[in-house]
Formats: sequence, structure tokens, C-alpha cells
Amino acid sequence: MNPLLREVGGYPLAAYQDLKAELAADGTPLHDFSIGDPIEPTPALIRHALVAGIPAVSQYPTAGGIRELREAVAAWIQRRFGVRVDPDTHVLPTAGSKEAVFHLPLALVDPDGPRRAVIWGDPGYPVYERGQRFAGGTSDAIPLTPDQGWRLELADLPASRLDQACLAWVNYPHNPTGATVDLTFYRRSLATAREGGLILASDECYVDIFSDPGATPPSALQAAAGDDPENPDLTGLLVAFSLSKRSGMTGYRSGALVGDPQLIAQQRLLRPNIGTASPEFVQRAAVAAWSDDAHVADRRAVFNAKRAIVLGFLDDAGVPVSRSDATFYVWFAAPGGDDMAYAQALLRHRVIASPGRAFGPGGRGWLRLALVPDVEGCKEAVAIWRDAIASGALPGHA
Repeated sequence: MNPLLREVGGYPLAAYQDLKAELAADGTPLHDFSIGDPIEPTPALIRHALVAGIPAVSQYPTAGGIRELREAVAAWIQRRFGVRVDPDTHVLPTAGSKEAVFHLPLALVDPDGPRRAVIWGDPGYPVYERGQRFAGGTSDAIPLTPDQGWRLELADLPASRLDQACLAWVNYPHNPTGATVDLTFYRRSLATAREGGLILASDECYVDIFSDPGATPPSALQAAAGDDPENPDLTGLLVAFSLSKRSGMTGYRSGALVGDPQLIAQQRLLRPNIGTASPEFVQRAAVAAWSDDAHVADRRAVFNAKRAIVLGFLDDAGVPVSRSDATFYVWFAAPGGDDMAYAQALLRHRVIASPGRAFGPGGRGWLRLALVPDVEGCKEAVAIWRDAIASGALPGHA
């Protein structure tokens, strides 16, 4: 076995899938808020495009993907952010954002070079740290705090730290906290990265899931566009997008990398060695998904209805919630202070939540709820939770 695999072990949240299967075996209702895998049906227009895209003869997909997909991604970026990108040089389809995040360092990290570090925010998506380690890099986790809005401010880091890094990940709207940033944040981050000679990678897979229609999350692409959105300067920038949550396509594994044409070309060179290109029929479904905005608004409304139920309950119970402005996650302080103990206590009531430490040491003392159950399921779960607090079986306020 590769000793690194032995060291990092299994994926932190994978154990919850096994736990869910074990608990569900007895047939008693289970309320699972752990793995971020929504149960709302994939829109019919996407499913129909998938079926229609199945060819009579199956052939290998190319690393660059079909042009119609790259064009659909570019058209969505134009509609959503007002930025024009070239579908041939700026866009690369991926098999979801997770594999893109994991594989990105393989083309960027020189294991023997002086700049091996990858910067990421703690708490954060575990794949930022794991991908660079398998690429031969070193992890530079930056503690994030609620006082700073869970923002990773590159400009606050000493030059000596930036000098050792080749890549910095930012992720907003943020998993696990749901925190958001404004366009000024991206301008600062991109300027700092360019000054320091490192690549800025922005994971924006939740950019279309937000609660306030008057405050739509921006993109780092807008910061790169500056005053000329028709000709953005994407030097040193890569942005990861995903159809998983916005379009209910977690099982389809479809996303995109957008940015610096030289970095996109590197990824195109890398990917045939890995074999991660999505099947063409999945790409046809993705064309339909990127080309339609109505289904995204419908899904967002459902997520916000579930968010209102959970946030209302936590507020009534006196449990502090930090941010949770976007994504479909709710990040709350563990009553009693121990996130693992509270997660285990919830399990006794058939409610599964993720302890914050699963997202890094900075998550200790917090828990994440993924708004996976449907609206009625959320109502049932908070009713059980409320009764447990009222009976003294669970503590309420943090």
C-alpha cells in the first residue's frame, strides 16, 4: 500500500454512507443531514437529454469534451456573471468538481521544487488538502474564524508563506459554513496571488445556491474581468463549477474548470493519462443543464424553504448559527461545545449531522447540516429534535 493512503485513511464523510445503511436496515425512519446529496429529482429536461444522448456505438470521450458543452458553459458564464470566455481555450469539462479539485495539483505541484505548498482554509472541503498530498505537495491550512466571516485573506499572510506556495484555494459560498464574500474579496485575492506568483483556484460549485436574491454570490471571473468583461485577463486563475447541487446531478459527475488558457491546456494534457472524461451522453445532459436557468431557481426555492425550517428551529432552541447565507448547509455551534459528542447524541434520535472536525481542526465545536431531506423530512426531524431538547435528552443552547 502507498504509505500516504495508509496515513490519510478513508474519506472523512464516506463513513456516514455506511452508517446510514446500517441505521436504515431496521426500517425505522432516519433523518440524514450528513452527506450533501440532495434527494430532489433531477429535472426532466436533463434526464431526457441524457437518454437522447446515448449513442448506438459507445466510444471514448475526449479530455476536452464536446464543443457544445464548452459553449453551454461559456454562455452560462456570460448570463450569470456578464463575463465572456472562450469555449475553446478557457473552458474544460470535468467529471464533477471533486475530481477536478483532486487532480488539479497533479499538473501544478513540483514535488522537488521550492514552491510545493497548497494553501486552503480550515475548516474546508477535505479534498483541497488530500489532492495536493497525493501530488507530492505540502499542506498549508489557514485557520478560518467566525469573527472574520470564515474568509481566507491571502493578503494577511506573510510573504514568506506565500513564497512557498504554488496554489491557493478559496471556496465561496463556503463549505461547510455557507459564508459568502463580495467582489472586492476576489479582487484582493487575485491581486495578492499574482503579486506572490501563485495560482488562485476558486471553488464556486455553490455559486447558484443562495438565500438572498438581492445578493447573488459573485465569481472570481468578474474580478479578472475588471472593466473589460469582454476580454478578461484570466492569468493565474482557475475557477471550478459543478452541476451537482444546482441541477441535481450528483450522480452524473459533471462540472467545469474555467480560467487561464495555459493552465487549462495543462489540464487537457494531464487528463488523458487519468481517464476522467465524462461519457458523451452525460455531457449532452450537462448541455441541457447549463442552458436552462429556470430549474435552478426552482431548486433554490426548495433549498431555501428547508433552510427556513431548520434555521427557525435552531433560533427557537437558542443554538447559535454562523453564516449559512448560501450553499445548502447550516453551520451551528455544538450545544455543550463538543461537536462529536453532540453528533453522537443526535444519532440516538435518528438524526445524522456531520461533526465540524470532519472538515479540519478548525471545525471543532461546530456541526454541519446538509439540507438533504425534503421539506416534510426537515419538519419531522426538527420536531424530534425539539422534543428531545424539551425532555432533557439533548441540550439546547450552545
